[in-house]
Amino acid sequence: MSLLLPSNLQQCPSSSLSPSPPLLSPSPSTAFSVVGTRRRCLRLVTSCVSSVQISVANGSAPAPVPGAVIVEREQIRLGLPSKGRMAADAIDLLKDCQLFVKQVNPRQYVAQIPQLPNTEVWFQRPKDIVRKLLSGDLDLGIVGLDTLSEYGQENEDLIIVHEALNFGDCHLSIAIPNYGIFENINSLKELAQMPQWNEQRPLRVATGFTYLGPKFMQENGIHHVTFSTADGALEAAPAMGIADAILDLVSSGTTLKENNLKEIEGGVVLESQGVLVASRRALTERKGALNTVHEILERLEAHLKADGQFTVVANMRGNSADEVAECVLNQLSMSGLQGPTISPVYCTEEGKAFVDYYAIVICVPKKALYASVKQLRAVGGSGVLVSPVTYIFDEDTPRWGQLLRNLKL
Repeated sequence: MSLLLPSNLQQCPSSSLSPSPPLLSPSPSTAFSVVGTRRRCLRLVTSCVSSVQISVANGSAPAPVPGAVIVEREQIRLGLPSKGRMAADAIDLLKDCQLFVKQVNPRQYVAQIPQLPNTEVWFQRPKDIVRKLLSGDLDLGIVGLDTLSEYGQENEDLIIVHEALNFGDCHLSIAIPNYGIFENINSLKELAQMPQWNEQRPLRVATGFTYLGPKFMQENGIHHVTFSTADGALEAAPAMGIADAILDLVSSGTTLKENNLKEIEGGVVLESQGVLVASRRALTERKGALNTVHEILERLEAHLKADGQFTVVANMRGNSADEVAECVLNQLSMSGLQGPTISPVYCTEEGKAFVDYYAIVICVPKKALYASVKQLRAVGGSGVLVSPVTYIFDEDTPRWGQLLRNLKL
């Protein structure tokens, strides 16, 4: 198993590099020299694993990844997760925005978006997307906020363009056993005040988030904590006795319950979902990058604003448009909705046109749809038509203005 260590933890203690004393008599045998080498390697790996444990008491934390100089190229590079649910959700979202990712071969790591001819898609691991944004190898990326926060480490070159892509919802949380000494512990404060933890015996937390974890504990004034790195199946660590608690991503919480673990009050480190992130340097220095982001952002906002919205059209009798509008707006389920738009419906009688009733159009969220239709019918609405809204394009894209302000443009 390879360990990816933070930059300030990559140097192992020099003592671990010294040769181990032989357990048997020296022998010129090649086989024995290999064994000796393996023993020394094992000692080196053990030392490195020990070094990766981060103590909140000494305040050590991974150093930020330095930025890179922008390299000239014509294509704008967008990083997408290479596999898993996040990958599928990101591609589906772009498809819903009429941005179709064309991948000739599923094993290829480069794809195109015909609607953005100057843009390449690069499929990468989420953490590598963040790293390559910092190194200048990518210009844009879609990742979870948890990954961005852990590997970006608040680097000023990373700028969140859209913070709520409506997929990948989860939260980073501390979980402890619901038995033994933790049975009656239900909050972070109670956990910190347990008399068991001291400098000689700190609270042991297993996690893959070795930046966010120590940062969270420091911000909450909890000092007697040691973090050890681990990947996958963290839920087993407390039962195995190698950790007292875990810090991991939680979606439904089912896995925690099945492993006799529980979340605690005040133990949520971060709420996360998919975000669109960009390199500040790329947006200000790479030709075409800002225009590409503008188009992606407009499509995203138009689709996400329309998501879960329905257009409701109904005919209503009335003496005037104002009378019909007042009747509609007096219904509780329709207060605060977008609309109504009211148009006269003309009929003819004996060759003369006159207004017999009015057509009203309102935009209704899914959760209020049935109640709104019922109330429309109750006040005389008929011929009610319902259709989903695909896009809502505003006069201006709010996040575009915010991005320009962040870039000081």
